[in-house]
Amino acid sequence: MAIVTSTEMFKKAYAGKYAIGAFNVNNMEIIQGITEAAKEENAPLILQVSAGARKYANHTYLMKLIEAAVIETDLPICVHLDHGDSFELCKSCIDGGFTSVMIDGSHLPFEDNIALTRKVVEYAHDHGVVVEGELGRLEGIEDDVNVSAKDASYTDPDQVEEFVSRTGVDSLAIAIGTSHGAYKFKPGTKPQLRFDILEEIEKRLPGFPIVLHGASSVVPEFVKMINEYGGNMPDAIGVPEDMLRQAASMAVCKINIDSDLRLAMTATIRKYFAENPSHFDPRQYLKPARAAIKEMVRHKIRNVLGCNGKA
Repeated sequence: MAIVTSTEMFKKAYAGKYAIGAFNVNNMEIIQGITEAAKEENAPLILQVSAGARKYANHTYLMKLIEAAVIETDLPICVHLDHGDSFELCKSCIDGGFTSVMIDGSHLPFEDNIALTRKVVEYAHDHGVVVEGELGRLEGIEDDVNVSAKDASYTDPDQVEEFVSRTGVDSLAIAIGTSHGAYKFKPGTKPQLRFDILEEIEKRLPGFPIVLHGASSVVPEFVKMINEYGGNMPDAIGVPEDMLRQAASMAVCKINIDSDLRLAMTATIRKYFAENPSHFDPRQYLKPARAAIKEMVRHKIRNVLGCNGKA
């Protein structure tokens, strides 16, 4: 296999009523854990890189690690820029071998969002790369993305047809109640996604792939483990997995997962050092962290995304 675009993945996902996992990557162990799980589950895969990840790990290093994963797994893997905030960043990723980019103009007025997105689409399509746009704003914090509750907004179904038509985007990220980061819903509240908005968008854009950001479930056992071994995370409720599975059975073809990976890795490393305080070999504490990510991804593929056996 090779690094591919998400075009064929999304066609099959829409028809098959499942979603592709888009997992954020930052280093070798995270990439290995994700791709080993996907290989064993024979699942198509999107590895996505944020601007912060590029600054941390370096674009070239990440691309070479992903190329190694393609060789090791023989899976179709799409390399995607998560939350690109400028034409220049998107262009750099396109020129550097990414097969998909997101241009996030959701903070801009509608016409300015269209103009910026269209500019990225024209350059990307000329280079065989696909583009994800966004309408609506998700609350929460993820790397350089920081949206307060007062600035968050649901996607307006009345805008989606015009946006897609005028920009030429290949997929659309929408806001229906998910949020970035680990602190999505307060304990005691009942998490709810606006499936009425998703249904209306699906009517307006039949057959068009929709994307959900901020879709980690914030597994309680990892929050508990982090706190048990010296952390101080408040209780949080993530997006219920049955709601994500319902979204995947509708128009949602791509579901982004990041916080759950971070929690699994951090919890496992904290536990390792609590039990082995004198150890200092990175291989010893990163090995169980990689295994925890692998099992987390395997669970998502089987029970949330439904894309096992679809590569």
